Amino acid sequence: MKLDKFDLDILNALQQDARISLNELSGKVGLTSSPCWTRIKRMEEAGVIEGYSVRVNPAAVGLADTVIVQVTLDSHSDEALFEFGRALEQIPEVMEAFLVSGDYDYYVRIAVADTRDYERLLRERLYKIPGIRHSKSSFVLRALKQSQLPLRR
Repeated sequence: MKLDKFDLDILNALQQDARISLNELSGKVGLTSSPCWTRIKRMEEAGVIEGYSVRVNPAAVGLADTVIVQVTLDSHSDEALFEFGRALEQIPEVMEAFLVSGDYDYYVRIAVADTRDYERLLRERLYKIPGIRHSKSSFVLRALKQSQLPLRR
């Protein structure tokens, strides 16, 4: 799907505030409500807009710490990669997992309450996943930047 200036303006505005009213959004992007709504629906149907969500403050819900875990697997077969991904899907604390190039196979972002909570997660969940050869954990001390997609015009 080809996106024009209006589509990108709509996406930028929705990334900033997905609860913006249609009237306010229309005014921001320079369209009337009807064409603005048509463009939103078209982008939803095409999968450009995947959904709408709420950003939750992790500390406010008892998940103040973030851990980045670098993982190397014993095997790189399709089955091993599939099974590892499936195992991670079963762990609610796993926020994101990326298959990467380089020294490690995966980077996994995990949300936990504290170091004791992470130690519990390691024992009860991560160390029980078959096929992990090596892992290295790093606690995030501070997030320096978190942003939305940089949509170009």
